[in-house]
Amino acid sequence: MKRKPCFKKNTGFILIFLIFILFSCSSENCIQEISLTHDLSKNFDLDGRHNFSPGDRWLVYDTRTEESGIGGCQTIEKVNVASGEIVVLYHTKNATPFGPGVGAPSYSHTENRTVFIHGLQNCNADKPYAQWRRTGVIIDDKHIGQPVFMDARDVTPPFTPGALRGGTHQHEWSGDGQWIGFTYNDAIMKKLQDRTGVHWNLRTIGVSRAIRPVQVDHDPEGENVDGTHFSVIVVKVVANPVPGSDEISRAANDSWVGSRGYRTADGSWQRGRAFIGTVKNEQGEDVDEVFIVDIPERIDIPGPDGPLAGTEISFPMPPAGTVQRRLTFTAGTNYPGCLGFTRCSPDGKWISYRAKDDNGIVQVFFISPLSGKPVQVTRHNSEVQSAVRWQANGELIYYVWDNSIIRCDVRPGGTFGRFNRLNRKRLQPPANIILSHDGKTLAFNRTVTGKDGNGKSKQIFLLHLD
Repeated sequence: MKRKPCFKKNTGFILIFLIFILFSCSSENCIQEISLTHDLSKNFDLDGRHNFSPGDRWLVYDTRTEESGIGGCQTIEKVNVASGEIVVLYHTKNATPFGPGVGAPSYSHTENRTVFIHGLQNCNADKPYAQWRRTGVIIDDKHIGQPVFMDARDVTPPFTPGALRGGTHQHEWSGDGQWIGFTYNDAIMKKLQDRTGVHWNLRTIGVSRAIRPVQVDHDPEGENVDGTHFSVIVVKVVANPVPGSDEISRAANDSWVGSRGYRTADGSWQRGRAFIGTVKNEQGEDVDEVFIVDIPERIDIPGPDGPLAGTEISFPMPPAGTVQRRLTFTAGTNYPGCLGFTRCSPDGKWISYRAKDDNGIVQVFFISPLSGKPVQVTRHNSEVQSAVRWQANGELIYYVWDNSIIRCDVRPGGTFGRFNRLNRKRLQPPANIILSHDGKTLAFNRTVTGKDGNGKSKQIFLLHLD
């Protein structure tokens, strides 16, 4: 009897598999992922900051675990993009499960300097690492292991102008390397909340600039810290926003607008930070909207809302010349709210964010810092899974969709919104995608499991772009 070829039984399956491979790779020019790190005993957490060094030779990261978080993280490291060489930039002293902890490092765009979170040196079981008990520290690649404390901290009245009273986070250098933006939680207002029961532990946004060092009175408990930069809060938050107003109870997910700011209607350049602010709609429900705050060049002059240093019952207040504006108005739509990090085009013309479209699907939108109608960029059939990264020339953006990294054309004209998949779809989406300054390399995190099924850890992968 003549034996039938065995492959005919599975011909349909094979054809479907081949079509899937062709669609997911060849037709979309998939790029092979390169594993840069390989040590499964620790995490290499990029955290979504500006992790490439100015010359794109290094990537900076922290080694936090899922269990301990930043409070239990002890090292800030960098890895050479070409060779895989690892250098420890900083290691905490007297580390305990309660802190001090380090994390979320970000390189300057202009110098080989990294800023990151550092818990207070006096952390212990009674006073552990917390949102309001941390500060920003700078490490120069030429002076490894030598921390420079950026933002001064003063929690003993009378408070010091230029110093803060809580903890900074999500530090980001401006394009010219002269400013550092951050999110902030205030320890004095946290105490007020504990005392009154009113929700005063509100996140807001500030900036630092090295206009002069700030020295504070040192306390026996070690809560107060001197700083090299003058730091202020630039966004005003309130515990109970008036429904339907532009008052906000939270400000976060911020970024610098443009490499040097944005052009105003009269053609001048204005420095600003875009962010997500939480308002109340007419029914008193929280809704997240896109805001911008204009930042003056002089930040050491008090504004009309109160002292820069704050009081025992009020936040530090923004300096004179700050202007806080709401850009989106989704509260009255069928799908209210904006989400994720704001990210801005290098020329300052567009602020990107995510929101639901008319079909209830999360997409990428643009809004001008001058306000106006939002522009829908993507039209996928399922939600966009990450904030975007901008090419330096402002013509391309990168983001995660369908568990893959996507490159999207945002040039005006017929190609606007056209996209292609860069890497294969996997069970888990890439995380913390970072674009190099020259636009030739994408770095991202992917969780890797050991051969025995144990030892999950975040590793760094690269895509070398066309």
